[in-house]
Amino acid sequence: MTTFDLTGRLAVVTGAKRGIGLAVAAALAAAGADIVGISATLDPKSSVVGDRVRALGRSFEGHRVDFADRSQVSALASRLARQERPVDILVNNAGTIRRAPAAEHPIEWFDEVLEVDLTSGFVLSQALGARMLREGRGRVLFTASLLSFQGGINVPGYAAAKSGVAGLVRALANEWTACGVTVNGIAPGYIATDNTRALQDDPDRSKSILDRIPAGRWGQAEDIGGAAVFLASDAAQYISGAILPVDGGWLGR
Repeated sequence: MTTFDLTGRLAVVTGAKRGIGLAVAAALAAAGADIVGISATLDPKSSVVGDRVRALGRSFEGHRVDFADRSQVSALASRLARQERPVDILVNNAGTIRRAPAAEHPIEWFDEVLEVDLTSGFVLSQALGARMLREGRGRVLFTASLLSFQGGINVPGYAAAKSGVAGLVRALANEWTACGVTVNGIAPGYIATDNTRALQDDPDRSKSILDRIPAGRWGQAEDIGGAAVFLASDAAQYISGAILPVDGGWLGR
């Protein structure tokens, strides 16, 4: 068994229908993990992520949950925490973004983004983390952002949520690491997904972004998969409370 082998482990991945969540679920499955995939629009019986995981020889269980509805998230968290097979890896990736200048940003948008991007991850981590603590082992990952370090433009709710994610990673790591549960974050750079479509389609904005990325390209969702496998594996057993940028060198510029 290698330190990157996840055979026999069960991973829960939120926001798994597409983009980064799909890529992370596939990467974890390729490393040997069985997957529980959750998304607001996922068809539990038929999905690209389910097909991809099963094609890799792993089991897949799908759930549709609205992450803006705390009662739905809490109900699923309780169900997963009570099931016979324990969750070994939790990837809090579900997220949304709303764009409008801060002076005009509807408070309803601000609330929605915090609920989806920050609070839902805490609800799941609290429920599943409690069992991990009893088991004495586990991996909790959050999808952070470059805006966990920077302020962004026209996305005050998203910047606040992702800054909160970074703080939550450190807070949970401080409490849980001594008990065998590591907590870390991955901060994707500018990744070509639906969430960044408006930026990709704006020639001036896209050029200004590319001009700052030393790698000279937009990231792909698959670029995040390796980082997730690493942090979920035994190779990262002495890493906790960290936010790992996967950004083509953006933050070093």
